[in-house]
Amino acid sequence: MLDAAATAQLKTYLGNLRRPIEIVATLDDSAKSTDMRALVGEIAAQSEKITARFDGADARIPSFAILADEESAKAVFAGLPMGHEFTSLILALLHVGGHPPKEDADLLDAVRALEGPLHFEVFFSLTCQNCPDVVQALNIMAALNPAITNVSIDGALFQEEVARRQIMAVPQVFLNGEPFGQGRMDLAQIVAKLDTGVMARAAEKIAAKEPFDVLIVGGGPAGAAAAIYAARKGIRTGVVAENFGGQLLDTMGIENLISVPHTEGPKLAAELERNVKYNQVDIMNLQKAVGLKATNGDGLTTIELASGASLKAKTVILSTGARWRQMGVPGEEEYRNKGVAYCPHCDGPLYKGKRTAVIGGGNSGVEAAIDLAGLVAHVTLIEFDSQLRADAVLQTKLRSLPNVSVITSALSTEVRGDGEKVTSLIYRDRTDDTMHEIALDGIFVQIGLVPNTEWLKGALALTNRGEIEIDAHGATSLGGVFAAGDATTVPYKQIVTAMGEGSKSALSAFDYLIRH
Repeated sequence: MLDAAATAQLKTYLGNLRRPIEIVATLDDSAKSTDMRALVGEIAAQSEKITARFDGADARIPSFAILADEESAKAVFAGLPMGHEFTSLILALLHVGGHPPKEDADLLDAVRALEGPLHFEVFFSLTCQNCPDVVQALNIMAALNPAITNVSIDGALFQEEVARRQIMAVPQVFLNGEPFGQGRMDLAQIVAKLDTGVMARAAEKIAAKEPFDVLIVGGGPAGAAAAIYAARKGIRTGVVAENFGGQLLDTMGIENLISVPHTEGPKLAAELERNVKYNQVDIMNLQKAVGLKATNGDGLTTIELASGASLKAKTVILSTGARWRQMGVPGEEEYRNKGVAYCPHCDGPLYKGKRTAVIGGGNSGVEAAIDLAGLVAHVTLIEFDSQLRADAVLQTKLRSLPNVSVITSALSTEVRGDGEKVTSLIYRDRTDDTMHEIALDGIFVQIGLVPNTEWLKGALALTNRGEIEIDAHGATSLGGVFAAGDATTVPYKQIVTAMGEGSKSALSAFDYLIRH
């Protein structure tokens, strides 16, 4: 199952085990069970602290449980945790084996204090880049608190259960059999849902902070670059972010970042966060900015947070990024995560053998259709314009696929369903105004971005599209307030562009501090 490099990596990590663990597998005669037997055997061979047996009695086959000290199963994997989930497997082995998680000490104490029983189930797909964060967070909780268990389930492998529980998007989390959450969540977010006092305590700490020389709002590529450049100037730097990493966390393959032939969004986000922390920047994650107040004569700008806390700074850099644009048609919100999806990499495997549509004929839409064509029965790509806007090489690839149809000059007008899931899409042919209905199981929306700037209306100058107006130095209409990245008027919303703009805005903020 594992190549030489993966085996060597695993053996090195397992050298950090602090106590014996046991892996108990539940198998049958299927090919997947054969693979799991081989994987479990290879894992056990890498450490004297690991034993394996194959007489489990789990209801899900194939699966294996990771136990310590004769306890009930702490972390269970139903399916093969390869691909994006291989790291989740390694971490589960380490944490159940007593190796401490690399998380904030106060947060880990909050996990230990949770009262149970809390039995989590998380459905993932091997192509989902957001799923590992959730799987790893829940496994940490299970490893630390005897009242918590977690089962991580490969939705593509357990299709009957996915259909029965009406799971149409991953990651999907259940707690004690009831829906708990959907989408990317990290440990702090999960704990905050279980213990509301966590966020209140964090807000108290934030409110007590002294003013920053530069405060960056947003933790995507622009915000991370701004933080690093500002901190290296030796000034007091802080980052407040709703979700550090921003839209990188929803980006699968990145092949145009200078000097890196290929990387993935979550990996790049983690590397950026590591570098920001290395430069001793104060990161305040899971904090949503809701208001900006210009200086009142004290030379400080105030950022108000949803938690009720506020932060002050001599200069501010706004790098709040953008989010996926929605169609804005009846039924879209009602069937969100019930057939309407925005991440083909995450949710595509759940639609294996089904009929899907992709809305949008730009690069993102065409790439999504190409990816889905290898999984689903049929893909219909729907574009508003009279022609596709994607790169020629992508269009050529798309039209070579036998199970893809392309409809142009089409305006999507309604998503229909049966109350539980999507059943069809209505669109208007813009050439003759006729209405059409396509029977579908899933709709993937890929029609561009909307800047996250609603909270700034009235505070500074925005375009009619909601973008922050900036000059060549990244300065906004407010003195001491700068902006960078996808939330601004800068053309070409690209990662490398955002990094450059973030760096420039930090240099501009430093220059402002010197001059004022």
